[in-house]
Amino acid sequence: MRDRNIFVVGMDEDNQKRLEKLRGAESYRFHGVIEPAEVYDTEIFPIEAMLARADARLNAFHEPIDAIIGYMDFPVSTMLPILCERFGTRSASLESLLKCEHKYWSRLVQQEVMADYIPRFTAFDPFDSQSLQTIGEANLYFPFFVKPIKSSGSRLGFRIESPEDFAHAVEKLCESIGTISEPFNYVMDHANLPDRIRSVDGGHCMAEEIIGGWQCTLEGYVFQGEVVSYGIVDSIRYPQVLSFFHYRYPSRLPASIQAKMQDLTRQIMTHIGYDNAAFNIEYFWDEVQGRIWLLEINTRIAQSHCDLFEKVDGVSHQQVAVDLALGNLPDMPHRQGEFAVAAKFFYRVFFADATVIRVPSSAEVEVLQQAFPGTVIKIQVAPGMRLSSLPEQDSYSYALAYVWMGADSDLALEANYAWLAEQLHFDFTDIAG
Repeated sequence: MRDRNIFVVGMDEDNQKRLEKLRGAESYRFHGVIEPAEVYDTEIFPIEAMLARADARLNAFHEPIDAIIGYMDFPVSTMLPILCERFGTRSASLESLLKCEHKYWSRLVQQEVMADYIPRFTAFDPFDSQSLQTIGEANLYFPFFVKPIKSSGSRLGFRIESPEDFAHAVEKLCESIGTISEPFNYVMDHANLPDRIRSVDGGHCMAEEIIGGWQCTLEGYVFQGEVVSYGIVDSIRYPQVLSFFHYRYPSRLPASIQAKMQDLTRQIMTHIGYDNAAFNIEYFWDEVQGRIWLLEINTRIAQSHCDLFEKVDGVSHQQVAVDLALGNLPDMPHRQGEFAVAAKFFYRVFFADATVIRVPSSAEVEVLQQAFPGTVIKIQVAPGMRLSSLPEQDSYSYALAYVWMGADSDLALEANYAWLAEQLHFDFTDIAG
């Protein structure tokens, strides 16, 4: 039997190594399509040109193409159905994907089957001077949250406490929303959309009732119509701010709450008609109100969680994406890894801006990694860099480093990271805020 050819959009060296450790990988050949630099650490998404280059790369391959996969948010997630349809490989349909990724359409679909588990919401045009009045007519009052119809990460998301906050957010949205709205509209043009949705294009935004509580991400997939949840990752924020502190796996939510989230997931993904692809859903559990809220649906595995599943379950959940793309029931192990718990930590500063003048050296990073086996540290800045030039940041802080760690308990994990963080030395000048 021949090896299977699997093309990976934006595959870099680290992920290639992880992919080559998957179950069955001895009979797979992984090929990159679209350079990693075009989809990592950038805010420019020339999606039409990227698809053209992907077409050229795939058409020049003179062997069977068995699968095309990705494990990143926009633009990769939205490109996959288009590429897979062109080359006859497996993927969720573009329309079912957009029912998840177009935030307004997604809320409308959710409202049909789980209205008690979503916040009040409305769409608005940030370029319309009457947009705040539009939000008020939808019975949304301060405070509320705004974000683009399609965003990437936490970018351009704002908590609005006052008209002044809204004016500031709208200014930022109008300045930057085009970097995603234009390529997202190109994707929408490939889909069969209801008129109500086509008129709310990528240049629009969402306003939503504030929801909160214990945040988590349910990772799952749909295989031949069956919805499967295989892991829940907790998302822990820094105190009093929206910025993430770390992702922790496995979740410490009560079993009954996890089971209810799994049930809600089956309902919504079946209703959407999403099939033969991976996804994740972000939820809140508001323990005080006794409510579960669905925050958003993402049509991919969470790349940030790959190392966590590898540490705890024994293999990256890229296993799920590959198996589904090949038409197989995912062969995902459970609790067969080296650690009982794992996390991705975000080492942050809360400046308005600054210039970096020193970062930990490679030797310093290596010493810290060796201090705790399995630890991976990725520095995200370099001397001379302005923090405001960092892509994919939230509106309140800058992530200077990502740290993946595993341990035998939550207490050990947090203590180990606290010690490690004290040894990560960055220096700045021209600090603002």
